[in-house]
Amino acid sequence: MKVRGDRTFGLLFGVMLVIAAGNTALQSVLPALGRSLGAADSAVAAVFSVSALLWVIAAPFWANRSDRHGRRAMVLLGVAGFTVSLLLCGVFLMLGINGVLGPVATFVAFIIGRVIYGLFGSAAPPAVQAIVAGRTTREERTKALTLLASAFGLGTILGPAISPYLVMGALWQSGPEIGLAGPAFVAAAIGAVLWIAVARLLPHDEGFEHGTASSYPSIGGQGTGATVTAATAPASEKIGTFDKRVRGWMISGLVIGHAQAMTGQAIGFLIIDRLAVAPIEALQPTGLVLMMGAGSALLAQWGLIPLLDLKPRALVLAGAMLGTVGCVAVGSATSLYGIALGYALTSLGMGLARPGFTAGSSLAVGTESQGSVAGKVTSVNGAAFVLGPSIGVGLYEVWRPLPYLTAAAALAVLVAYAWVSLRPSVPGHGASPAQ
Repeated sequence: MKVRGDRTFGLLFGVMLVIAAGNTALQSVLPALGRSLGAADSAVAAVFSVSALLWVIAAPFWANRSDRHGRRAMVLLGVAGFTVSLLLCGVFLMLGINGVLGPVATFVAFIIGRVIYGLFGSAAPPAVQAIVAGRTTREERTKALTLLASAFGLGTILGPAISPYLVMGALWQSGPEIGLAGPAFVAAAIGAVLWIAVARLLPHDEGFEHGTASSYPSIGGQGTGATVTAATAPASEKIGTFDKRVRGWMISGLVIGHAQAMTGQAIGFLIIDRLAVAPIEALQPTGLVLMMGAGSALLAQWGLIPLLDLKPRALVLAGAMLGTVGCVAVGSATSLYGIALGYALTSLGMGLARPGFTAGSSLAVGTESQGSVAGKVTSVNGAAFVLGPSIGVGLYEVWRPLPYLTAAAALAVLVAYAWVSLRPSVPGHGASPAQ
């Protein structure tokens, strides 16, 4: 399988990109939509906590199921789940915008749509991985899967970037207002086209490779290489999440992930309140801030880590310190410039710390445990986006700077913990920090 110029690979790359972009596009407009409907901020966060929880539970199930029922069928199921979910979400939100449903009924119905996404959208990524693995040689596989995983990261940037431009008016005179439901409808339309393309163009299964569960595609949830390691590692010795060899790294990952999820989910509300603008007017500033954050994280992962050749412990320490300063800056900012600069600094820190935690976990064990550790890393990354958004928004409702100051305090404690508990890793095996 030629990675570049291969039609099948391009199609599968598109599947991963669309699933991530559609989810984060909806995430980025939902704070404004919740405020427009008069819903509680915590209800908005709960919507994505529910879908993230179901994704974390369902993704390993579908990864195993694809071995028995075929990868192509699982890709079709995942894209169908994504499309139906976004279509239903669009319809329910449009009904709420036009006053047919009240705020509570709108968000209850919206959660039903998100349940479909969490349960069935998670079927596609492991099947996509397995198809690519089955069509590549062992020498090509890591490169191909790394490129495929980058589609998820690219989607988390693309979604917030384009979502402000997808807000629509009525499609015909005196017709219902679509408004902030536009991103959901556009994503559903793209998903429908993609499903038809997969059904017509994706060849039937080849090989017997196994894909792995991917972390929930969320704002600030760029990949760290763990999924690629899990997909390419041979059958391995199982180890516990808090095995003494990796315990410090896993605790670091939980703190880093929750700090990132808390701050990212609250940023849309903060922009509306700090800039004192109408929700609809906050879309472009929100997209700008999220793009700067995502760009900073990618700068860390694709530029600074390879350039500086920092080791895992140094990455966690440097990332947590930068994140602490960035969170304080966001929490105290009173202008768009201040919020954007602080969030970019926070994301830069997280872009250093997340690969550090991943690589440190990998280097702490032998080759026989790489697959197991990578799976644990993916679970920790996904778990952070189950409770993290709800915790962050709940704290925000108490006091606007609180989620950022809480995250700063947690990261400051992590610096002290990592300094004492994490030991310098010895290179020789496992994931590279640059992955």
